[in-house]
Amino acid sequence: MGLPFAFASHFAPAMLQEALDIYRARFRPSPQLDKPYVMLGFNVFAADTDQEALLLASSMQQAFVNLRTGRPGQLPPPVEGYANQLPPAARAMLDDVLSCSAIGSPGTVRESITAFVARAQPQELMITSQIFDHAARLHSYKITARVADQL
Repeated sequence: MGLPFAFASHFAPAMLQEALDIYRARFRPSPQLDKPYVMLGFNVFAADTDQEALLLASSMQQAFVNLRTGRPGQLPPPVEGYANQLPPAARAMLDDVLSCSAIGSPGTVRESITAFVARAQPQELMITSQIFDHAARLHSYKITARVADQL
């Protein structure tokens, strides 16, 4: 139909590449758009250090595990070392579901975003940051904005 395409890769990345391939292969120009335009969801948990960012990301990790085990609820507070306490199947699920994520310091976030953009080649990213603490979430967005300006 010659329209832009958005994909929720920030929480459902399993079929991302296949969806992109189909959209790009079947795209036909239209009055609205002359070439494919892709927007992808991408999680960012940015902090001053990698360790702090991992702690912030544990809220989202808990939320996914809770959701996938039939216990949905509000975003929980972070837990130090949360992922290390999980059985292998839960860790594998998190690795998959959070594969479109950057978790770390500014340098780590820059590397992750750069690699994702190189791989998926979107025209636009929709950044999400499900971070429990509001001030930490704002700080994450500020770090992400600075990193994006450098790309």
